[in-house]
Amino acid sequence: MGLETELWQFFYNYFWEPMFTRSGYNAVNTIVYALLFGFGVIYSYRYIIKPLRIPVDERLFWAVTPMVVFGATVRALVDGGVLPENPLILTPGIFFTAFALIVPAIVLDAKAGTYPKITVAWGTALALWATYLLVVNAKNWRPYALTLLHTAISWAVVLAYYRWRPFERLYLYPVLAHYFDIASTVVAIHFYGYQEVHWVEHYLVNWFGAYVYYPWITLILVVVYYGLKYLVLDEEERRFWYLAIYILGLGPAIRDPSQMVLQV
Repeated sequence: MGLETELWQFFYNYFWEPMFTRSGYNAVNTIVYALLFGFGVIYSYRYIIKPLRIPVDERLFWAVTPMVVFGATVRALVDGGVLPENPLILTPGIFFTAFALIVPAIVLDAKAGTYPKITVAWGTALALWATYLLVVNAKNWRPYALTLLHTAISWAVVLAYYRWRPFERLYLYPVLAHYFDIASTVVAIHFYGYQEVHWVEHYLVNWFGAYVYYPWITLILVVVYYGLKYLVLDEEERRFWYLAIYILGLGPAIRDPSQMVLQV
């Protein structure tokens, strides 16, 4: 067996096959994707956001949200058999596709002095198209209702804590997004028998059950918040990290209940 064959087999086993079989993440692709994510955040800020002088504030969070909804819903539509399987709209390819779709809009917005109107309009058009396909192919909305119930309860707790001991306002966005994600994951695993595909969480769920996500993700969010606070001293860049974490949470939060609605 030649080196080329061995490399392809390695790539196939750890990266290519998991995209199509939904076997999920493993130690190898988890580390690689984490590194790609980190470098993507750093270079996107330094070579796109900063040169365009786009402030990292609530407007940017709202501007990218429709594109996240589009990407996450499209991913669910693939799993539901509504759209054909293609590496560009499977995980992690959908992240690159959504990125490629939104960057020209952000650049055009900045150059034309219309930010964030073009970005929001473009993302919203795509999100509405994907949502339409979801609605007309939906089979059972009860999982979404359960997800929203779990989300409402956890958000009430988070917002009560924020009023008592506030942290940076922009970090509320990733926190709320991840609690939405927790809700969708808990409902999928606890009520509908789905399997956890992430490497570490797979073992935690097997040991402690789906609701272990609440303390586990809370711990991660706290560690990330203070880690960024002391390691990323530039306030704008730190806020851009908050945006990236928000996207990481909101994407699965939209995708998972959409999959359940389609009865994947």
